[in-house]
Amino acid sequence: MESVLKSKLSSDDIMKMEDKYGAHNYHPLPVVLSKGEGVYVWDVEGRKYFDFLSAYSALNQGHCHPKIVKAMTDQAGRLALTSRAFYNDCLYEYEKYVTEYFGFDRVLPMNTGAEGVETALKLVRKWGYKVKGIPQNQAKIIVCQNNFHGRTITIISASNDPEAIDDFGPFTPGIISIPYDDLDALSKELEDPNVCAFMVEPIQGEAGVYVPAEGYLKRAHAICKKKNVLFVADEVQTGIARTGKLLACDHEGVKPDVLILGKAISGGLFPVSAVFANDDIMLVIKPGEHGSTFGGNPIACKVAIAALEVIKDEDLANRSEYLGNILREELGKIDSDMITLVRGKGLLNAIVIQPKNGKVAWDVCLALKENGLLAKPTHNDIIRFAPPLVITEEQLMECVDIIATTINSFE
Repeated sequence: MESVLKSKLSSDDIMKMEDKYGAHNYHPLPVVLSKGEGVYVWDVEGRKYFDFLSAYSALNQGHCHPKIVKAMTDQAGRLALTSRAFYNDCLYEYEKYVTEYFGFDRVLPMNTGAEGVETALKLVRKWGYKVKGIPQNQAKIIVCQNNFHGRTITIISASNDPEAIDDFGPFTPGIISIPYDDLDALSKELEDPNVCAFMVEPIQGEAGVYVPAEGYLKRAHAICKKKNVLFVADEVQTGIARTGKLLACDHEGVKPDVLILGKAISGGLFPVSAVFANDDIMLVIKPGEHGSTFGGNPIACKVAIAALEVIKDEDLANRSEYLGNILREELGKIDSDMITLVRGKGLLNAIVIQPKNGKVAWDVCLALKENGLLAKPTHNDIIRFAPPLVITEEQLMECVDIIATTINSFE
């Protein structure tokens, strides 16, 4: 599998073409990928790399997992899309499978993580008016600072990141932002009877894999329950075995009132997201009040079932827990003052980089690329390490050596 069909265009040619014709809304690492398999990717020149980002945790099952690919191709040749104007013979199977898998009465299928978050926001507002009795147009949703829930106008209304919000106003009202991992701030805002929900990431991924204090989720959930406020977990990035449990909330035994999943629910092969809730919440949504042409399409259904079967069959949650402990321990052994902190859960991890000799996290990622490992910085001084969960211990140790060698090269 080492051989790769080389593109007629070089990496430089392709990057120049994309710069010319595409919107400049991303700043990718300068590598052009053309093939992926398991934990590896290859560029157009045939150079091989470890993928240590996993498409922001969409590829927990690895690149092009054969079982998921087969489910996708088999269904694509049979029936791809019906819209929700008609029933199809795949959606019921998917709905039954995933609701039993995650322990909820119902699922509302969507496509992207951002759509999942938007769906949850509509759902909790509707519940607030119909069930809690909040006066019309007065519902409030509490979120946490430094979150990343997506890029739509309503979702960035919940953000305090200047890159997300500058020049994109006016913003959606009714969203209250509090510090993350701050129960006192949450308790204070929950005194408002018009609050319908608290939406939180169990670990803030885009913020730099910020792990809250032990017990934060459990206590936040209890406070919400006491105030008749819905606890909404955005597990788009932390779910599907990434943190060493099926869901990151499972580390504290918390079952959200509303659960948002995406990314790895399809193994990275197809846009699939899902919002889960029980009957008393989900059934406030009536026909015509929310939907998506592609949500719950036959390909998505078959792909998601296969992707979740892989998680269970290959015991990827336990593998993530085991290997994550090794990774953090080994990263902590790197003798360099350039690394000021190692943190994470399972195989969602980060190192905090202190600039050295004018070199910052971006420079470290460029050097890692040259040494055969792909990672990406966030917030200028943090590098996430999130390989596919199918990585072996031997491969992981090879990656640790690459990271150590790269960091030490800056001494």
